[in-house]
This record gives sequence, structure tokens and C-alpha cells, in this order.
Amino acid sequence: MSTISRRWIAIGALLAAIGVALGAYSAHGLRGTLEKLGYAGDDLYHRLAIFETAVRYQLFHAIALILIGLALDRGGCKCWRFSAWAFLIGIVLFCGLLKVLTFTGDDWKWLGAVVPFGGAAMIAGWISLAIGALRAIRTSASP
Repeated sequence: MSTISRRWIAIGALLAAIGVALGAYSAHGLRGTLEKLGYAGDDLYHRLAIFETAVRYQLFHAIALILIGLALDRGGCKCWRFSAWAFLIGIVLFCGLLKVLTFTGDDWKWLGAVVPFGGAAMIAGWISLAIGALRAIRTSASP
């Protein structure tokens, strides 16, 4: 197995482990923490939903990183390497900043303007993954 493959598998596995830990925290402690910070009512539920979305997307993309690592071991392409980086950037910007916004007040609201760039990176990663797969099909079908 190549170093690049192992690296993406390890990064994906670590991000998945962090996602599971944060999911457990979300289920068992996040509400109390947010209440202690003074959040209540609709604002509290909105923040809980934001955090849940961030964790869910992190887990999906962590698994995608592991699968890309496995695919790269079989001789992946530049599209797949781009996908891995796009997913990692998306996890940091989209998931990471949503988690930060869960705990912050109006002073940090400007971070919300950066979050869509993380989502766009994730979308680009999926499109690049599809292009790489279609190219692989075309290459393997050629005589």
C-alpha cells in the first residue's frame, strides 16, 4: 500500500473517530453546555441542529476519504487526489466552522460567510471523484 493511500486512510479514520466522539458529546452533553452559555428556546435547538449537521457531514466525508485512500492504492488519478484534498478542506471549513458557530455569539457571525466555501469544496470533491471514476471506466474499456 502506498504512503499516499495510507495517509488518506489514516486521516479519514481519525476524522471519523473524532466525529463519533463529537456525536456522543452532542447526544449527552452539548445541550447542557449550550444552556450554561445562556442559549435557550429556538436558538438552542438551532445550535444543536447546526452541530448535528456538522458532525454528520464530517462522518460522511471521513468515510469518503478512507474510500479514496483505498482507491488510490489501486492506481488512482489526479481527480481522486483533488477529491481527497477538497473533502479535507470541506471538513475544516464547513464542519469545523459550523461547530465553532454553535458555541459563539454575534461577534463571530462573520464566520458564517466562510462556511459555504467548505460546502463548495465538498461538492467539488464529489464532482472530481465522479470525473475520475468515469475516466477510469473509459481507460479500462479501451482496447
